[in-house]
Amino acid sequence: MIVEILGVAVSLLGMFAGFGVLIGLLFGFFGMGGSFLVTPALLVMGYKTDVAVASGLAFVFGTSVIATLKHRDLGQVDYKLGVLMIAGTTAGIEVGKFGLHWLQDIGLANTVVSVAYVALLGGIGVFITYNALKSGDSGGVDHDAEGMDAEEAAEDIPDIAKKIQSYRIPPMMSIKGGLTVSLWMILGVAFATGLLSGFLGVGGGFIRMPALFYLIGVPVPVAVGTDLFEIVFSGGIGSFLYAMDGAVDLAIVVPLLAGSALGARLGAAATSLVEEDDIKVYFGVMLLLGSVAVAVREIGGAIEMPVLNTVSLAIIVGAAMLVSGAVVVNSIRELRSQPPTAAPQSAD
Repeated sequence: MIVEILGVAVSLLGMFAGFGVLIGLLFGFFGMGGSFLVTPALLVMGYKTDVAVASGLAFVFGTSVIATLKHRDLGQVDYKLGVLMIAGTTAGIEVGKFGLHWLQDIGLANTVVSVAYVALLGGIGVFITYNALKSGDSGGVDHDAEGMDAEEAAEDIPDIAKKIQSYRIPPMMSIKGGLTVSLWMILGVAFATGLLSGFLGVGGGFIRMPALFYLIGVPVPVAVGTDLFEIVFSGGIGSFLYAMDGAVDLAIVVPLLAGSALGARLGAAATSLVEEDDIKVYFGVMLLLGSVAVAVREIGGAIEMPVLNTVSLAIIVGAAMLVSGAVVVNSIRELRSQPPTAAPQSAD
C-alpha cells in the first residue's frame, strides 16, 4: 500500500515537473501562459477551485521571477516602463471590477464575460498572426534592442505606435530601443489594458504584451521581458493573499517550479534567437487555439456536457505542446545557422 502511494506520488511529481517545463518555456517566450494552462488543468484533475487558482498564481509568481531574471540578463526588461504600466493597469483593473460587479448585479456577467473573452482572444490572435505573416515577407527583424538606434526602431514599430508616439505631450519618457513616448500615452495604454483585465477577471498577459508592442512601440523581446516584470508583482500579491488562507498546495507548486526553472530560461533565451515575426505568429496561434478552447468549455457548460471541459483542456495542452515544440525547433535551427566562432590562434 505504501509503495503504491509512493509510486503515485512520484508519478504526479514527474507529471507536474514535465508540465512545468512546458509552461515555463511558453511563459519565458511569450510573457503569458501560466495560470492560463495550470488552473484549468488542476480543476480537471479534481482539485478544489481555490487550491487550483491559488497554486496557479503561486506558480506564475515563481516562474515570472525566473523568466524575468533571464530577460534581465539579455537586456530585455525596461523597469521604468514596467513600473508605469503597473500603476496604470492597477487603476484600470479597479475600474474594470466595477463594471464586472454591475453586470453581476443584473445577471449578465457570465454571458458577457465569456463572449468578450473568446472574442478578445480570437481577435487579438487573428490580428497578430495576420500582421506578422504580412510583414514576414519583408525579411527578419533585429532582436538587439540595446544596439538598435532610434531610426531603426522607428522603422520596425507598427503605425499605431508611431501615431501614439507623435503626440508630444510632456513629460516625455525614453524607452528601450531609443524611442520617446509621452508619459500620458503610456499611462493611457496601461489603464486600457488594466480595464480589460479587471473586466474579464484574467491576469492580462495576453493583452499587455501586444499592447506594449503595437500601441507603445516596444520591441517584442523587451515587451515580453517587461510584461514578465509586471507579473512578478501581480502574481506575488495574489499568491500571498491566497497563501494567507492556506489555499496554496506546495505539493503542486514545488515540482511545477522545478520544471519551469529550466523551461522559463530556455523560453526567455529563445526570444533572442527566434525572429520577431515568428514570435508574433506563435503568439497569435496560441491565442487563437486558446479562444477555441474557451469557447468549447463555455458551450459544455451551457449544454451541461462536462466532457467538453476535458476536450477544452486537451486543446489548450495540445496547443502548448505544438507551439513550444515549434519554438524549440526554430531556436535549434537558428543556432545551427549561426557561423561558428573562430578559434583564437596560438602565438608562435
